[in-house]
Amino acid sequence: MSAFLRKLGIIAKDKNLRSKFLFAIIALVIFRAFAAIPIPGVDTLKLEQFLSNNQFFGLLDVFSGGGLSSLSIVMLGVGPYITGSIIMQLLTMMSPKLKAMYHEEGEAGRKKFSQYSRMLTVPLAIVQAVGFILLLKNQGVLGDMSTFDLGLNVLIVTAGSVLLMWIGELITEFGIGNGVSLIIFSGIVARIPSALSEIMLNFNASQIPLILAFVVGALAVIGGVVFITEAERSVPVTYAKRVRGNKVYGGVSTYLPLRINQAGVIPIIFALSILIFPQMIAQFLTTSGNAVISGGAQWAVGVLSNQLVYGVLYFFFVFVFTYFYTAVTFEPDAIATNLQKNGAFIPGVRPGAPTSDYLGNIITRITLVGALFLGIIAVLPLILRAVTGFQALTIGGTALLIVVSVVIDLIKKVEAQLTMREY
Repeated sequence: MSAFLRKLGIIAKDKNLRSKFLFAIIALVIFRAFAAIPIPGVDTLKLEQFLSNNQFFGLLDVFSGGGLSSLSIVMLGVGPYITGSIIMQLLTMMSPKLKAMYHEEGEAGRKKFSQYSRMLTVPLAIVQAVGFILLLKNQGVLGDMSTFDLGLNVLIVTAGSVLLMWIGELITEFGIGNGVSLIIFSGIVARIPSALSEIMLNFNASQIPLILAFVVGALAVIGGVVFITEAERSVPVTYAKRVRGNKVYGGVSTYLPLRINQAGVIPIIFALSILIFPQMIAQFLTTSGNAVISGGAQWAVGVLSNQLVYGVLYFFFVFVFTYFYTAVTFEPDAIATNLQKNGAFIPGVRPGAPTSDYLGNIITRITLVGALFLGIIAVLPLILRAVTGFQALTIGGTALLIVVSVVIDLIKKVEAQLTMREY
């Protein structure tokens, strides 16, 4: 506790750190202010009934940062930007040019790559805005709209999504932590007071065992996420001795830390974004005038609403995206090349390609543990909900997983800033 208070004191006294925190807080306050401004023509009573009867939109509200529950001008959240980033990351696996831009061209290449993701965000936001507004209009949540009103609402919602993307990148650049993750985090945290008040108002003594079980499960999730996030495999590395003049360099032994979960919370966000699209399209097509399309859409909604099917798909996507994101961000060839250039080697392993294969095999094995853990934690709330029937567990589990991962990442960023300050 004393170390924590000491670090808080350092942050408060250091002008640079203090300004970073203040910038991030002010940016998040601005985001929450925009999230309270609804688009024109919203029937709040029908919106509340629609959201209470639709688990999918409850999860989407978590993903959007809480902007969907009030149909705010930022109702899409950072979803289009994340989807655009996913598409660009997928394209790196298929396009050698994009892969070289991301991995080999340094900071300039990554900036160009990010610019392509931003450009892709705009058409994705337009498509999602049109789909959401027409769907909610068909559900009676939005009143009758002319073509001009529809275009105006689409323009407002698209601009809100682009604005959030900009705010998130400003937080990343001038604040502390990952801006997009912090926007989702702030939307989840902002719901806590209303959720607690609802539990207190609807308190029933018979639900005490369920609430206690939820608290125990939440603590287990927090402990497990922290443990897996901090766990790492240490690969020994030795630097060869080099003689320059009268001095001897190298000859020291260190280690290369390989984290069990290299991807952090990204697989959860990726999985939710992938699951959102088919459900949203199916919900929209249920009101189609074509009986075949409407029937197929209703069947798809029924299948995706099945807890077993949803849980299996959720686990599968989290598992796959853990491996995918690790493969994109972790380059064993680059690490092996850098070790060889600096006269370092792994004992018992030849430099070059054998070192790359050795590191690749290790990361594949340890990522299996991380991927299985993330997948199990992601679907655990669904299992508990099926057993107990407690509705809040489904959304609460996913939100808790995101919150814990974002907090861990933020703490590491703060620790890095404090370390840089000391040096």
